[in-house]
Amino acid sequence: MEKEKTQGIGFFEKYLSIWVLLCMASGILIGKFLPGIPSVLNKMQFAEQNIPIAVLIWIMIYPMMMKINFQSLKNVGKHPLGIVISSGSSWLIKPFLMFGLASLFFLVVFKALIPANLAQDFVTGAVLLGTAPCTAMVFVWSNLTKGDPAHTLVQVSVNDLLILVLFVPLVQFLLGVNNVQIPWDTLVFSIILFVVVPLVGGFLTRAFMIKKKGEEYFNEKFVPKFDGITTLGLLLTLIIIFTFQGDIILEQPLFVLLIAVPLILQNVISATFTYLICKWTKQPHNIAAPAALIAASDFFELSVAVAIALFGPTSPVVLACTVGVLTEVPVMLLLVKFVNKTKHWFPQPMADNK
Repeated sequence: MEKEKTQGIGFFEKYLSIWVLLCMASGILIGKFLPGIPSVLNKMQFAEQNIPIAVLIWIMIYPMMMKINFQSLKNVGKHPLGIVISSGSSWLIKPFLMFGLASLFFLVVFKALIPANLAQDFVTGAVLLGTAPCTAMVFVWSNLTKGDPAHTLVQVSVNDLLILVLFVPLVQFLLGVNNVQIPWDTLVFSIILFVVVPLVGGFLTRAFMIKKKGEEYFNEKFVPKFDGITTLGLLLTLIIIFTFQGDIILEQPLFVLLIAVPLILQNVISATFTYLICKWTKQPHNIAAPAALIAASDFFELSVAVAIALFGPTSPVVLACTVGVLTEVPVMLLLVKFVNKTKHWFPQPMADNK
């Protein structure tokens, strides 16, 4: 029973939106009443990266990467159609859907409420957010829907490999449509720094610890030790980001709500589309559930890191990415409830009748 409990959504994850709001308030107050702090932080740059934020984001991403088991890729043939559906939704549909929704709302629907230059920045942030599927919290969402853990691991492993080859060209193409030019070298360097390095580090750590202590110790004792560090890294990163974003939020708090609209719609539409395709192709529920939730969720840690590297921590692009942190958990929990309540739509596999 204890093992099942630890696999569910934790206290921090469940109330992530509350912590984000508290971090937002803390960061804004620091920026307003202690302006020397963001001034010093902004000067701590190396290779176009803000060093404190880069370190904190790496601390967040590294523990996620330790959970990835690339040996699971040998199981990709067990439910190939489920992998194809989820990967197709994540890489061939979701980025373009996010671009379309963001452009529609920021440049057309909300045109009278958002200045043109800010609207373009918000579209850019939304594209960065929607172009990479989440690789961490999906394990939680899958568990809450009794998804196949092996399939979830395979899909996350596949997505981590696809990020290496698809993220940069997709971002370049979608932003290029709006004549937003970004340097290839900075974008590639960001992927190396925030995906390749922690991915290799996580792989080596996993291999070493399993060889030394065994897989059970690694999964149940070693990995959980990093939960607190990951939490601290996220909270500190958000506080620092909002010290830079305080002025725009205080001047136009409505922007946060406006940014949230297309982000939430993207989550809901991506999940629903993938879920219905799985139903149409007669996938079992324990495959359809994680496929839909993986397609809906965003790798917000990577998007924030890349946004800061490309545009700086004070950019509205970063604000758009950060709003994704605020909205994702409550939206994904609602999607989890929907998926659980519609389990009867799918045929029950024989394994469920044991």
